[in-house]
Amino acid sequence: MPKQSKYTWKDILYSYWSVFFCGGDCAEDLSINLKNGIDLNPYLYLPSPDRVLERIKSLSRPIELFRTSRSTVDHQFSINNPLNSINLKLLKKTMSIKEKDNILDYDNTLIFTDKADAKNTYKKRFGYCPGVGFIGSNVVYVENRNGNCNPETMQKDTIDRMFKILNDNSIHIKSFRADGASYTFATLVEVAKYVEKLYIRARMSDSLVEEINNVKKWEKVEIDGRELYRGEVYYTPFEKIAKREGKEDLLKEYRLVITKELRDDGQINAFTGEAYNYRGILTNDTEMTNDEVVFFYNQRGAIEREFDVLKNDFGWAKMPFSKLEQNTSFLIIMVMCRNLYHYIINLFSKKFKYLKPTYRIKKFIFRFISIPSKWIKTGRTYKLRIYSNRNFCT
Repeated sequence: MPKQSKYTWKDILYSYWSVFFCGGDCAEDLSINLKNGIDLNPYLYLPSPDRVLERIKSLSRPIELFRTSRSTVDHQFSINNPLNSINLKLLKKTMSIKEKDNILDYDNTLIFTDKADAKNTYKKRFGYCPGVGFIGSNVVYVENRNGNCNPETMQKDTIDRMFKILNDNSIHIKSFRADGASYTFATLVEVAKYVEKLYIRARMSDSLVEEINNVKKWEKVEIDGRELYRGEVYYTPFEKIAKREGKEDLLKEYRLVITKELRDDGQINAFTGEAYNYRGILTNDTEMTNDEVVFFYNQRGAIEREFDVLKNDFGWAKMPFSKLEQNTSFLIIMVMCRNLYHYIINLFSKKFKYLKPTYRIKKFIFRFISIPSKWIKTGRTYKLRIYSNRNFCT
C-alpha cells in the first residue's frame, strides 16, 4: 500500500464487513445507507465504495486455463492461495479449527450471474461453479471455476491444491466426505493420499449395480416411517479405468454401504430384478456399522445450509465485479467475514442468553446490533454508550 494512502487494510475490510453486519448487501450501502452511522466510529476511517472495491480487486490473481486430455474446451480456474492462507490463519488465530483429526467436507455450488465472462452451467443458466472445502461450519478453501466446468472436471487437481494448502498451514485432515462428483478414479486416488478415512457418495452405474447383487445380508431400518434396507459389500472400483491407464497398482478394495428403498412406481431394475432405489457410500472405514457410516456421511448435508448462508447473508449471490478472478477475491473476503461471524456468534451466545449460535446474521442484527448508542469522549478516551436494559460491557 502506498505511504500516502489514507486507508489501511483494516479500514477496507472492516468497512466492507460492516455492510453485512448492518443489514446491507453491497458496497454501495457504505455511501447510501450506512455512512452517517459508521462515520461516527472514531476507530475506523470510512472509504468510498469505489475505493473498497478497487482494493479488493487488487487482491486477485490471473485465471489459469486447463484442458482435459479428451477435450478441446479450455476450463477457467481462479486459484488464490494467498487469500486462502490468510483465511486459514484467521481460523487458527480464533481457534475455530483444530490442527489435528479434522473432518473435511468438499462440495461445489452454482452461483448464477450475468457477469460478462460467466459461462453456461449444466443447469442451463450462466454463472460460476466454485469448489469449497469446509471443516465444520467454517470455510477453509475456495477455488472458483467458470460455469462450463462441471464439479467433477479436474477435481483431482482441486483436491490436491486444497490438501497442500491445509498441510502448509499445519492443519491435518483425518476424514474426508464428498458427494458423487468426487466418485472418479483420479479423485479417489488423490484423496487416499492425504486422509485416513474417506466417505464418498457412489454414483450408480451398471458395474455398481452388479455389485449390489453380491450383498448377502440386508438389514431392515425404519426412518421417519419409511422402510429401508441396508447392506454392504467389499469390492475394487474402477478396475477397467485403471487398466486402461496402466495404473493397476493404485487399485484398492473399498467397502460399499448400500441403502435401498422401495420405489413408489414399482418399476423393476433390469440388473437387480427388484423395484428399489439404491444409494451407495464408498468408504475405507471398516469399524463403523452400516448405520453409523450412513449417519456420519449424512452430516455433510449441513453444507447446503452453509451455501445458503454465504449466498443470502454474505453477498455471494451478488458479486460486485465483472471478471472471474476478481470475484474470487470477493468470495474469499466474504468467507472470512462468515467465519468471523461464526466465531462471534458462538462466543457471544455463551454470555448472552438471548443469542444462540444457530442465529442467522439478520436475527443477530435485530437482537444485538440495532440498539441505540452514542460514541462519547471522556478522559481522552472514546467509549460507546449503549441505551439498553441489556447487560452490555463497553
